[in-house]
Amino acid sequence: MTQFLALETGLPTVLPPDLRIYAVGDIHGRADLLDTLARRIEAELDAAPVETLTIFLGDYIDRGLQSSTVVEWLSRRDFPTPFIALRGNHEEIFMRFLEDESVLEGWRKFGGVETLHSYGVDVSSIMRGRNYEEARRALTSRLPDHHLQFLQETRLTASFGDYFFCHAGVKPGVPLAQQKAEDLLWIREEFLSFEGRWEKMIVHGHTPVSEPDIQPNRINVDTGAFATSVLTAVVLEGDSRRMLFADRF
Repeated sequence: MTQFLALETGLPTVLPPDLRIYAVGDIHGRADLLDTLARRIEAELDAAPVETLTIFLGDYIDRGLQSSTVVEWLSRRDFPTPFIALRGNHEEIFMRFLEDESVLEGWRKFGGVETLHSYGVDVSSIMRGRNYEEARRALTSRLPDHHLQFLQETRLTASFGDYFFCHAGVKPGVPLAQQKAEDLLWIREEFLSFEGRWEKMIVHGHTPVSEPDIQPNRINVDTGAFATSVLTAVVLEGDSRRMLFADRF
C-alpha cells in the first residue's frame, strides 16, 4: 500500500537527480513484515531511477520474535536494493551485553528476552532475573560471526541531498556534524518537541506513532511494527515523498 503525502515545510527537501531512497522504520524482529516490504519495493524497481537505495533506521531486534532472522537477512544483504543499515539503541544494548552481563537487567524489560530466545538461548531463568552471565555466554556461543560483523558495522547517520537520517533524532542547537552518539540513539522529547530548523530535514524512527509523523523539520516512520503489524518506509525522490506500508493483511 502506498500513500502520497504533501509536505509544506518551508525547507528545501530535495535529493540528487536519479536517486530514490526508501527510509525504513523500526523492524523490531518482524521478519515477516520485512519480507513483505522487500517484495513491495522490488515490484517498484522497474520504474525506479538510475540509483535506488534503502536506509534502515535501526532497531532490527527485540520485542518481535524473529530478531535473529532479521539480522540474518540483512547481514547477507538479502534485499532488492543496496542499503545502509543505521544503528538503533537496541543494537547498541545488544552489543553492550556481549561485554557486560549486567546490561541484561534493563534489556530484558524492553525486548531482550525475545531476542535471546530467537538465538536459542534458554530464557526461563532470565525472566526471573537470574543467570545473566550464563545467558551472555550462551548468546556469544550462538551468535554467528556475520551477525556480529553486521551489527558492528551499522552506522549512526547518513545524509543525502537535503535529508539527514538517524535512529532517534538530534539534539537542538547542535550542528548535525557534531551530534553525539547518545542523542542519535536515544533522544526523544527534547527532539520531538523542538519546532526550529536544522540544516536538513531529519528522517528518524525510535518513537512509535500510529501513523507517520510529518513535521516541518522531521519525518518519523516508526509505526510500531512489532505491535501494529505495520512497517513503514518513506520514499524520497527529487522533491517528492510518499509512504509505502507493509502489513500482514
